Amino acid sequence: MSLKKAIFIIICVLLIDQISKIYIKTHFELDETVPVFSWFKIVFVENEGMAWGTKLSDVFSFISDKSAKLILTLFRIVAVTAIGFWLVDVIKKEKTKLLIFAIALIFSGALGNIIDSVFYGVLFNDSVMEVATFLPEDGGYANVFHGNVVDMLHFPLWSGVLPEWIPFLGGKYISFFDPVFNVADMAISTGIGILIVFNKRAFKDTIKTDTIFQESHNNPV
Repeated sequence: MSLKKAIFIIICVLLIDQISKIYIKTHFELDETVPVFSWFKIVFVENEGMAWGTKLSDVFSFISDKSAKLILTLFRIVAVTAIGFWLVDVIKKEKTKLLIFAIALIFSGALGNIIDSVFYGVLFNDSVMEVATFLPEDGGYANVFHGNVVDMLHFPLWSGVLPEWIPFLGGKYISFFDPVFNVADMAISTGIGILIVFNKRAFKDTIKTDTIFQESHNNPV
């Protein structure tokens, strides 16, 4: 796969991700819910931290919420930069299309969430009890690098009380699937899933090259 095709994939994911987020941000109040099907809802939430809403300040109590948010955003920028270099490298080395596609998905998803973290705080005002305005006159709800990631996709596929015979969880009320996520999260998860499930196929050229190198090293001419 060429660099142009990879960039096209990245742009498509970013456009879908950002258009959906901006629409939700400018049309929904925080925590507003719109049922689409019994198993699918649009729910506007904002994620201040990492996956599942976990904050660095929850893990390290000596770090303030503001500092934790800045550290997380900077880490994301470093991570997406590394992923970008990896993507360019595998394209130059003409690795498998599946590997390039997966990395492009991961890169676009990570970049989509970084845009929220870096810019949304200054581009929008607060969404609590109101619909946010784009470029508000009174300024945004946070400083640059301190924005929240917009999530909206919720799939409550099943909920109920588990049978008593199930170890540890028997008799407890369970709701699956609770997390609310966005298009960028889907891209990241899909890319990682491809690398895990189709690992041998994705890294086929890499494995072949490493084997040839090892054989030539062990059997010098």
